[in-house]
Amino acid sequence: MSPDFDDVRWQPIGRPLAGFIPRMEALTRLAAGEHAGVPVSGTVYGVLHNDPKALAALGEQAHQPPYKTPPKAPVLYVKPRNTLVGHGSPILVPADAPALLMGAALGAMIGRTACRVREEDALDVVAGYTVVNDVTVPHDNFYRPSIRHRIRDSFCPVGPWIRPAAQSPHPDNLKVRTWIDGALMLDSSTHGFVRPLARLIAEISDFMTLQPGDLLLTGVPFGGFDAPLARAGQRVAIEIEGIGQLENPLVAEQALKGVPA
Repeated sequence: MSPDFDDVRWQPIGRPLAGFIPRMEALTRLAAGEHAGVPVSGTVYGVLHNDPKALAALGEQAHQPPYKTPPKAPVLYVKPRNTLVGHGSPILVPADAPALLMGAALGAMIGRTACRVREEDALDVVAGYTVVNDVTVPHDNFYRPSIRHRIRDSFCPVGPWIRPAAQSPHPDNLKVRTWIDGALMLDSSTHGFVRPLARLIAEISDFMTLQPGDLLLTGVPFGGFDAPLARAGQRVAIEIEGIGQLENPLVAEQALKGVPA
């Protein structure tokens, strides 16, 4: 059954992916303090340097060995299952990284098998969109992704739901905002990326098959020297226009897991 226009796909914690419910019902659940589960069943793929400002910030690094030239294809990395948490769940702050970089990103949920998809047809394989916080331990901006800084436990909050693609027909022109403790720290958009979503899907599906349930992040807007950093005890909220708002507290990993200092 097709969803109504204002329905969202809701994921209860600890249960299989649910069907569509009215968005207002989901908002009521969140307002009542209910945490949402992770609405992802497949692999989560991130894309590095899709914001041209991030690529420009590499400067001469992009021309140094071993690469000697800026990337000519999407630079991908994976956010594995241990990184995934839902709306309202804590982001764990490790002892060796007192501040974490909050990475606001639009997530495109793949709805059907995508192999060698043409760019003009690429958006047809997208089932819906969600909000993602691609959390990272701050580090030197190397050419390729630093995996150990990106895949710590809880480093990929997703949610609070999946908004059907038909409700957001323009994924390449959505406002993206990040707040930390209520203070606006990033005011950007998905506009002007090196690879718009359709091109991104086309180029990736040319060399690997995307499966239903996979989540493709379109890229994190470059924050430069003012990139949003958050610490234990703070709360981060990421809003993407027309998609939703994802909120998570930051908690010291040692305090939550009871690990001796």
